[in-house]
Amino acid sequence: MTPPLTSPLPSSQPSPLASATSLKPARGQRRRPRRLGAWTVAGDLPASFRYAAKGLIYGFTSQRNFRIHVITGAVVFSLGLWLGLSLERLALLVLTVAAVLVLELLNTATEAVVDLAIGRQFHPLAKIAKDCAAAAVLVAALASLVIALLLLLPPLLARLGL
Repeated sequence: MTPPLTSPLPSSQPSPLASATSLKPARGQRRRPRRLGAWTVAGDLPASFRYAAKGLIYGFTSQRNFRIHVITGAVVFSLGLWLGLSLERLALLVLTVAAVLVLELLNTATEAVVDLAIGRQFHPLAKIAKDCAAAAVLVAALASLVIALLLLLPPLLARLGL
């Protein structure tokens, strides 16, 4: 049985979170303008989608491999449509391409967080984190390639009469 959760602060002291989120300034203090930035929490659903869109735009504009995966995915999906693949097979192609794109974005996020944490120093654990994140993308890309070949090669050979 776990012990009940208790606050580390005595009950006479307000929690730092409560004072940080208080909407009403203390007497004699000016209300500070609300900060807008990466540390804020999205106040509504459209804001959440805007933040996600900014992440996609950042990934596309700054990451060469992300662009390569997007273009390759579009080509593979177009080829699947041209070959008349069933909806199930097209869905598998979409899922595999999406998995690679998601992992590429997570790799970018991992690299950014590691760089933020250690700055311009070298640390062997930072190298491991970055290398493993990149390896995850590589594994997904290779699996995606095998899946694309399995799904596209037989109908492509049939269409070409081979």
